[in-house]
Amino acid sequence: MQTAVNPWEVKGNIDYDKLIKEFGLKPLQYLPKVFQKLLLFRRGIVFAQRDFSRIVEAIENKKSLVMMTGLMPSGKFHFGHKMVADQIIFYQSLGVKVYVTVADIEAYNSRMQDMKQLRETAIREYLTNYAALGLDLNKCDFYFQSKRSVDGEKASAYYSLANMLARHVTFNEMKAIYGEISPGKMSSALLQAADMLHPQLPEFEGICPVIVPVGADQDPHLRLARDVSQRIKEFKFLQLSSTYHKFLPGLSGGKMSSSDETSYIALTDTPEEAARKIRKYAFSGGQATLEEHRKLGGNPDVDVAFQMLKYGMESDDAKLEKIYADYKSGKLLSGELKQMLIERITLFLKEHQEKRKKAEKSIEKFMAKI
Repeated sequence: MQTAVNPWEVKGNIDYDKLIKEFGLKPLQYLPKVFQKLLLFRRGIVFAQRDFSRIVEAIENKKSLVMMTGLMPSGKFHFGHKMVADQIIFYQSLGVKVYVTVADIEAYNSRMQDMKQLRETAIREYLTNYAALGLDLNKCDFYFQSKRSVDGEKASAYYSLANMLARHVTFNEMKAIYGEISPGKMSSALLQAADMLHPQLPEFEGICPVIVPVGADQDPHLRLARDVSQRIKEFKFLQLSSTYHKFLPGLSGGKMSSSDETSYIALTDTPEEAARKIRKYAFSGGQATLEEHRKLGGNPDVDVAFQMLKYGMESDDAKLEKIYADYKSGKLLSGELKQMLIERITLFLKEHQEKRKKAEKSIEKFMAKI
């Protein structure tokens, strides 16, 4: 299968070392102790960066900075999406100002034409899960691309920036960054650039470091925003910083996709449904027979159950290492590994869905204010 990694398509076997070279990224090497608290960092799941040293310096010196991210409200919120939420919550815990946009204009132009449904999905799936996972929405600047702010001065500054950026990029450049691109996607890309840059406008935070944590498929948006930020002379933007995380494998391989219910476990799935999906669809790295598995061992690096433990369902590093070794040696069987994951996901979903019920009560009040 041909490999593709871009904002609208991810397919094939992803070589992350190759992506680093192709996209001009830098490996994530030095990590201050505070970042090692988040397992996505210490386990190498966040694997690459651009200008991350600026963010480290700001945090170590207690300087103001912004974490900016966006969400695509086109389907169920699943464990692949949770990786971004974990990073948002982590940065907020460090005292970083958080900006979150609903990319409803991009979704409308590239995926779905029902704006009402996009808004409902953003609130029901994403916003509610963010709050249940621990994000303090009252300390966020949360907005929709289609409705930046009830403050006219702020809204005007945001949309003016998006339109002004168009002067500083050519069609050929857009095509080189994105490949085949429609006018709608071009417009969305410029709006995304404004999302990342506008926190530095005087109407918002003013000039400050901005970190944008993304999956590797979103790097074209970062490349465009970084390029145009240095060309537009009306503003003196500080160059954007970014980090890149690996994709959580879908249950049957590839990337988890909201368009394929058999590829993901949603945070609203019942524990019974999650267990059924794991047993039926989760790709195994085990051998064909029990005898072969005991003799040759399994491959945890391709086993989806192990990968889900690694990406967050097993928080203890020592336990994870033992599971890895036992599975690779053949001591631990594929069915036993799946059962480990089922037990952890069952516990997580029961607790999370109780938190969702509480979060739902506060979401309506929050939405009335924005």
